[in-house]
Order: sequence, then structure tokens, then C-alpha cells
Amino acid sequence: MGRGRVELKRIENKINRQVTFSKRRNGLLKKAYELSVLCDAEVALIVFSSRGKLYEFGSAGIAKTLERYQRCSYIPHHDNSIEAETQSWYHEVTKLKTKYESLQRTQRHLLGEDLGPLNVKELQNLEKQLEGALAQARQRKIMVEQMEDLRKKERQLGDLNKQLKIKLDAEGQNLKAIQNMWNSNVASGSTSFALHTSSQSNITMDCQHPSEPILQIGYHQYVPAEGTSNSIIPKTLSASETNFMQGWVL
Repeated sequence: MGRGRVELKRIENKINRQVTFSKRRNGLLKKAYELSVLCDAEVALIVFSSRGKLYEFGSAGIAKTLERYQRCSYIPHHDNSIEAETQSWYHEVTKLKTKYESLQRTQRHLLGEDLGPLNVKELQNLEKQLEGALAQARQRKIMVEQMEDLRKKERQLGDLNKQLKIKLDAEGQNLKAIQNMWNSNVASGSTSFALHTSSQSNITMDCQHPSEPILQIGYHQYVPAEGTSNSIIPKTLSASETNFMQGWVL
């Protein structure tokens, strides 16, 4: 009865997995040895277990085989990378050189040189480029002039602001002086008004002195004093005697 096919997947049982690893490792090492002997081949085999244990086989020595592998694999690949990089730089330099020559040729055309080989279409494109460059130059010139005008106006407004500030400070000082003068005048006016009032009261008292006559204007009805007989005082007196001025004289 034949042996059944084993499914290739991780063995879950730890003991069975270890037994299978030992059997197949030994078989692999045996096959490597047989290959090196039968075919006269340089064989190197390196195996690490799940626990990190190393198993190796080298027909000519592991170190010698690894050095030969590095010479055959890495060094030619490094040379190829250097060659590819050099080729890439060469293409890049060629592209930059072509672009530089094209820019020089365009510059000469814009300056009016070497126009003979150009056809009508190329000349029309060159004319459009010149018109566009001229329009941009004009716009830039206008913008520069506007900026200069704005800077000039800014300087003028700054000077005007300084002048107004100086004038405002001077007016503030004058206003303060006028206010101080007004306060002093008000104080002195109050004192003079008090003196004038007292002098007026003195004059009034002097005018009411009984020894001086009093001038009366308007109608006045004479009232005799008490204890005086009406027969003694005349009924009518002249203006010079009574110091009385008739109303119709006014």
C-alpha cells in the first residue's frame, strides 16, 4: 500500500513538528552532500531552526562559498548600477545642452539676429512673442510710475500731517494761555465788582443824607407831617420851593 501525500502546511503539534524537522534536515544535508560528490558542485547549505539553532554544510567551506557568491552577485550588479547612473547623467547633460542651445537661438531671434532660416509661421510666432513682451514691459512701467506717484503722495501727506500736528500743538498752547488769562480776568473781575458794589452803596448812603435836597421826577403828592396844621402850609408851592418838577415838563 502506497504512502499518502502530505499536505504542505505548518504542523500544529510541537513534537511532530520537531520530529519532521530533524528527519527532513538530515535528508536535506544528505542530498546536498550527494549533489556535491556526484556532480562535483560547490554546495553550501545553511539552516536555522525555529529556536535559532544553526545547521550548515559546505563542500568547499561556507565562508569561501559566500565570498564567491558575493563576487558573482553584488559586484557585477554594482558595476551595472554605476554604468546606468552614468548613462542617466549623460542623457541629462545632453538634454540640458540642447535646451541651452535652443534658448540661445531664441534670444538671437528676439534680438533680430539669424532670422534668415525662419519661415513665415516662425516669424509670426516671434512677432507675437515680441508684442506680448512689449505689453508686459508697458504694464510694468505703468505700475512702477503709479508706485512712484503713490510714494510721493505718501511723503506729501506725511509732511502735511507733521505740519498739522505742529499747528495743532501751537493752537493748544494758545488756547491754554487764553484759558489761563480768562481765569485770571474772572478772578480780578469778581474783586473789582465787589469793590464797585461797596462804593455804590456808600454813594447811595451819601445821597440819602438829610442835609442835601433830593430831586424827584414825576407826580408827587405832598403829605404833611403829623401835628402840623394845614392852615400853616400853603396849598400850592412853587417848584423852586419844593424841588418838585411837574410831570408835564418831562
